[in-house]
Amino acid sequence: MPSRRAVLKSAALAAAASALPGLSSAVTPAPVAAAGKPLRILILGGTGFTGPFQVAHALARGHQVTVFNRGRRPVPEWGGQVEQLQGDRDTGDLRALQGREWDVCIDNPTTLPAWVRDAGQVLRGRVGHYIFISSISVYADGRPVGITEDAPLARYAGADPLAETPASLAADMAALFGPLKAASEAEARRQFGDHVTIVRPGFIVGPRDETDRFTWWPLRVSAGGEMLVPGDGHEPVQFVDGRDLGEWSVHLAETRTPGVFNATGPDYRLGTDAFVHGLHAVTGGPIRFTHVPAAFLAGQGVAFGADLPIWFPADHRFAGFGQVDNRRAIAAGLRFRPLATTVGDLLAWHRARPDERRRTLRAGMSRERETALLRAWHAAGKGAGEGDGHA
Repeated sequence: MPSRRAVLKSAALAAAASALPGLSSAVTPAPVAAAGKPLRILILGGTGFTGPFQVAHALARGHQVTVFNRGRRPVPEWGGQVEQLQGDRDTGDLRALQGREWDVCIDNPTTLPAWVRDAGQVLRGRVGHYIFISSISVYADGRPVGITEDAPLARYAGADPLAETPASLAADMAALFGPLKAASEAEARRQFGDHVTIVRPGFIVGPRDETDRFTWWPLRVSAGGEMLVPGDGHEPVQFVDGRDLGEWSVHLAETRTPGVFNATGPDYRLGTDAFVHGLHAVTGGPIRFTHVPAAFLAGQGVAFGADLPIWFPADHRFAGFGQVDNRRAIAAGLRFRPLATTVGDLLAWHRARPDERRRTLRAGMSRERETALLRAWHAAGKGAGEGDGHA
């Protein structure tokens, strides 16, 4: 007869699969070894993108998991193994956390320093370690190659970062997101001292990604035909599978590793050509890749990072986000799934989405826009012999 721990582990893995429609039959979760010491883990959020992956992995490792959120999103079925507390950090309602103790807290959704302050007032001295999920957007200059964790951070230019609200952030997201994440990191250190881990992810991708920024690429490759590939094919891209980020967060909780880490991958330089050909290796089908220089695209009004998501030319203010130094995170145990695994699982999940969401992506240019750009490039007499690739 299987042990109780084995039964719980199997139930956790099954719950993880059921949380990703379309994957339960397409993916068989790999066995997960039990942790040496079970922990009491509090996850602030837990029902968004990476949170369910953290919960599933923590359960599979044998930990006790509590999630705290507003209860407004559908909660994955964890078989009754997860304690669910409800409150609202926007209004400062953290009463459900009062008088409780946990070994580790993982803070997923916070961008506002006031949220960290309020959490600290309730949890300081009652959690052994605090893990704050930040962003590489905290860096003051996103252009350099090899941005390290010690690079200067964006400065908040307002009167009081603790006075910012979700409404004020939404009104000026582009200007405030990075500086407020940086201010939140500083507040985490004020509240929890040396018992803090700062995780700075790059683009988070894979199943459950509702932004469609990465998803646009394999879907476009799978559609075939002539595809516009920006630049000369050598510009790098970086991203991290949400499952890799979630599982590594649990690893950091188990080891209570302090410090600051750039959490993006892969663990090698991935140029644009290698990226699109890697996507094509999964999707298959006839396709022709046509390189179009970034200068020409800029002249046509293309918005890098939006029309062409997660990709930036060498002279862009976010060019460094495709070549961030991730060696410290790798040394601390961050591992990456193969690109083919991320893409295959993502497409399986996407196929199970509602029809309207599959038809309407939230990022990336339309086929009509791409066709017009390719037509303009060819009309300029530069479409042939300019590094075109066929597959």
